[in-house]
Amino acid sequence: MSTTTNPDPAPGSLAFVPLEANPELMTSLLHNLGLSKALQIHDVYSITEPELLAFVPRPALALLLVFPVSATYESARLAEDAGVPEYTGSGDKEPVLWYRQTIRNACGLMGLLHAVSNGPARGFIEPDTPLHRLLNASIPLHPTERSALLEKTPELATAHQEAASRGATAAPDAQDDVDLHYVCFVKTEVGGDGSGGTLWELDGRRKGPIARGHLGPNEDVLSEQALLWGPLKFLERGGGDMRFSCVALAGALD
Repeated sequence: MSTTTNPDPAPGSLAFVPLEANPELMTSLLHNLGLSKALQIHDVYSITEPELLAFVPRPALALLLVFPVSATYESARLAEDAGVPEYTGSGDKEPVLWYRQTIRNACGLMGLLHAVSNGPARGFIEPDTPLHRLLNASIPLHPTERSALLEKTPELATAHQEAASRGATAAPDAQDDVDLHYVCFVKTEVGGDGSGGTLWELDGRRKGPIARGHLGPNEDVLSEQALLWGPLKFLERGGGDMRFSCVALAGALD
């Protein structure tokens, strides 16, 4: 698989049915894998209107953006990745846990894994669950080994298939070419001293995790600065295609 020109898994690779950006299904999938019911996935109805952003409990721990993979976006990705080495990090000193995507059409699952494996959300993974075991097994591995672990974890495939099959719209075939993609944004604290943290863009199609900038202690992934560095930048590269949507990981509603 080339990560310079075409970073997608080749036809014939292990493939999952694409996951619908449905908060109820995503929440069910995460709970089934072992995330505490204190968290859930919420619709983000707007990233430009404060009164609509107010429907999401704060702080938001992760933001998942679904966007069209346009020619404009691919050109920007190629330019940004051109001078970047392949990420090879591993171990518990990594600033974030990142997974390279080698399963076709599994970008929704990758986004959810990135959301719960990093930042404060990691503390909401219940012990002795599929997520807990996957996290512990992944931390010491290099990216290639992590990808192989995901491919060989049947609990992931089973839970994903169950969620994907219950979408509100007819799901495409697992081997279909899908031009919508998920990317995850998380904030990780620096040093635990209350000085804020880093906004990370986590996408299994890229060469590794991307640090987008520093966020203050009262800023989360839905703060003005995070939205400027994150989803609003993608909107600029949409090439007129407005098939964008967002969901956020945050506290559960009573």
